[in-house]
Amino acid sequence: MMRAHTPMSNHRCTRAPAHTLARLAAAFLLACAAHTAQAAPAVPDPQEWQRLSPDEQAERRAAIRQQLQAASPEERQAFRRGLRERLESLSPEQREALVGQTRERWQALPPEQRQQLADERRERLRAMSPQERRELLQQRRAMLEKLSPEERAALREKLPLR
Repeated sequence: MMRAHTPMSNHRCTRAPAHTLARLAAAFLLACAAHTAQAAPAVPDPQEWQRLSPDEQAERRAAIRQQLQAASPEERQAFRRGLRERLESLSPEQREALVGQTRERWQALPPEQRQQLADERRERLRAMSPQERRELLQQRRAMLEKLSPEERAALREKLPLR
C-alpha cells in the first residue's frame, strides 16, 4: 500500500512527542496561575480582619495593594464594590464595634506610624485618576446615605472642625 506524500511524511513521527505536550501543558498551567495571581484579591471578612494582629493586617494590606496595582481598573472597582457591600451588610452594632476597634488600634500606633499611614493614603489618593476619585467620592456618599441618622450624627461629632 502506497502512502500519499505529505510534508509530514518525511518525518519519523507525525505526532508531538509526549514531553512536548507536557511542556505545553505546564506552560499553560503557569500562564493560568499567573493570570489568577494578578486578578483582584478577594474581599477580606471584617471580623476575620479584626482578629489579625497589626503586623498580619499590614502584611495582608500590602499584598492586597500589590494585587490591586496589578489589577485592571474594572477589577479594582469590583474589589471596592465588594468591600463596600461587605461593610454595608454588617448590622449597625457590628459596624460600630468595628469602628471602635479600628479607632483603638489607630490610637495605639506611635505618632510616626500614624503619620506614615496618613501620607501613604494621601499618595494613593493622588495617584488615582480623576474618574477613580469621583467614583470613590460617590461611593462614600452612597455609604453615608445608608447609615442610620444616629450613626451619621456620631460621625459628624468626630469630624475635625474646618
